[in-house]
Amino acid sequence: QVQLIESGGGLVQTGGSLRLSCAASGLILRSSVMGWFRQPPGKEREFVARITASGGRAYISDSVKARFTISSDYAKNTVYLQMNSLLPEDTAVYYCAAGRLLSNTPNLYDYWGQGTQVTVSS
Repeated sequence: QVQLIESGGGLVQTGGSLRLSCAASGLILRSSVMGWFRQPPGKEREFVARITASGGRAYISDSVKARFTISSDYAKNTVYLQMNSLLPEDTAVYYCAAGRLLSNTPNLYDYWGQGTQVTVSS
């Protein structure tokens, strides 16, 4: 049984930083595409970043690429999202997802975590 458990969310002021973690069990990170998505209040879920085991290739949405980085620790079976210079518009529930296809589309991911709330105050 696959489980993805996110942590690290919280309340932060504008300009602050947070690091989200996604601990995976029941799957091997090296065999998966791991993605981060977010869902702002009243909006649809949107792609943030993904990483694959193939050379640790990472792809980050243009809207956040200057401020966010994605990384993985295969020994810990954990994926991270480092978020710097946070803005109020980054406020959202952040979700970790696992899939088999390189995609920015939520529907193409097979497994999802429960989400972690990130709130950025102005």
